[in-house]
Amino acid sequence: MLKLSLDALQIIETIARRGSFAGAAKELFRVPSTISYTVSKLEDDLGVRLFDRFGPKVTLTPAGQELLKEGRYLLRAAGDLESRVRRVASGWETEIALGMDSVLSSGALQPDIEAFYGVADQTRLRIVRESLSGTWDALLDRRVDLLVGAAGEGPSGGGYTAEPLGTSAFVFTVAPHHPLARLAHPLDKTDLLPYRAISVSDSARVLGARTVGLLFGQETLAVPDMRTKYEFQVQGLGFGFLPEAWARPAIDQGLLVEKQVVEPKADETFYLAWRSGEDGAALKWWIERMRTGATFARMLPDPCAGPAGA
Repeated sequence: MLKLSLDALQIIETIARRGSFAGAAKELFRVPSTISYTVSKLEDDLGVRLFDRFGPKVTLTPAGQELLKEGRYLLRAAGDLESRVRRVASGWETEIALGMDSVLSSGALQPDIEAFYGVADQTRLRIVRESLSGTWDALLDRRVDLLVGAAGEGPSGGGYTAEPLGTSAFVFTVAPHHPLARLAHPLDKTDLLPYRAISVSDSARVLGARTVGLLFGQETLAVPDMRTKYEFQVQGLGFGFLPEAWARPAIDQGLLVEKQVVEPKADETFYLAWRSGEDGAALKWWIERMRTGATFARMLPDPCAGPAGA
């Protein structure tokens, strides 16, 4: 049988903070004799002295200090558990994780996050960035609860609901000093094969990895996200397609050159998606928020793109 209870820990913590049994009794709305009995009983059960008494004032012994040091973790954990249970009863999830493709700007969610914290019942929020099939992989593998921008259609097999959020156009770009920048005609496979392509690695762990726009035998520099791809193309390390919202400001500023290609990349559709049968209050809030379309429009342009990122 446990000799240590959360109630006893709370009493020990309050005595240590107030410096006396009487002060603890007043704060906890207990009679002093109850406080004294609880401490004496705990000292007897543990076989140690927790307080040195100096008249009405008391101080923790080394054993008492150690007990309180670790006990405070238990008190905080118990308080957190109580809050989580109340949140579940109210319909609000303990945590909600939002997944998004690395093409999109998580910083654009700022006004939505602030609005969410204004209504959420202490639900923790977590943002996860993935690439290509990695977003869908994260949803089906339960690493995220809602996709607020997944590139391309989800895998077959169902188990989720998906709605299109919007589309992004892509343009083929190279740095002004790249050899391909000097060619005047639309670029074909023969033109591209001698040079290095820069591609974003698919972050999927379970689903099959997706590749975009690579030629067989093509030298490729694989990078973890679209931001790195953008930076490397500006530096002239290779070529590839970039979201037009990212590339256009750099093209206008002379950091990149847009080239016509024989096989252009089709516009990419991004989806809002969640697992079927889930209906927590936080999930519902974010679904309705994203359906307005205003948030997705803000997420497309990268706020870091431009000379500062070059």
